[in-house]
Amino acid sequence: MADSFGPMRDEDAVDGVRVAAGIGQDADLDAARKEPIRVLVVDDHALFRRGLEIVLAQEEDIQVVGEAGDGAEAVDKAADLLPDIVLMDVRMPKRGGIEACTSIKEVAPSAKIIMLTISDEEADLYDAIKAGATGYLLKEISTDEVATAIRAVADGQSQISPSMASKLLTEFKSMIQRTDERRLVPAPRLTDRELEVLKLVATGMNNRDIAKELFISENTVKNHVRNILEKLQLHSRMEAVVYAMREKILEIR
Repeated sequence: MADSFGPMRDEDAVDGVRVAAGIGQDADLDAARKEPIRVLVVDDHALFRRGLEIVLAQEEDIQVVGEAGDGAEAVDKAADLLPDIVLMDVRMPKRGGIEACTSIKEVAPSAKIIMLTISDEEADLYDAIKAGATGYLLKEISTDEVATAIRAVADGQSQISPSMASKLLTEFKSMIQRTDERRLVPAPRLTDRELEVLKLVATGMNNRDIAKELFISENTVKNHVRNILEKLQLHSRMEAVVYAMREKILEIR
């Protein structure tokens, strides 16, 4: 099992997010923990799951309470076992790990999710974080660091592999640059109806609920949202809300 993961390079923490390298320094964080950390292992490869169980079985403060071979099974097991940590792959049959994240957080709100994957795709990293994952580790991480990563996340830290943290930082810098560039241009004017829609979006309503609230069709809501994003040159509903509040187009009370 030790050969399943490659060595990981030492890196520093990035903007308050502790990267996976160097996590061995925190090996004694949970020395005083009374109850073992309950872990659910989710991966579509049975041999890999078994290897993780063997590695983690050597840790007195960590207990593997169950395993699952796909995201759908992981949700059921999480609801039944209520683990502290879910160690889960990204890409699996039937239901992927990222898709399962939201459902797991619903059935086991206290569970913290660490994605353990070979996927170094930026989109997977961003989607996993948005779905509620607390950690994103590549399978190149060494076996002796898996346990320390679990302890760190159980103690409230975020764990991201160095190469992925670097990509995250690059994206943050790009977002800041795009924001600065947009501030040089006067804020576009939204219609009264668009402002109404934006206010309801800001409360977390979906298109169907907004349509009922404003007595308009769902397609009309979709058109308004699309127009808002085009006018503000943004890509998501959340970006639109944040931008509107910052530019004082909209104030949420």
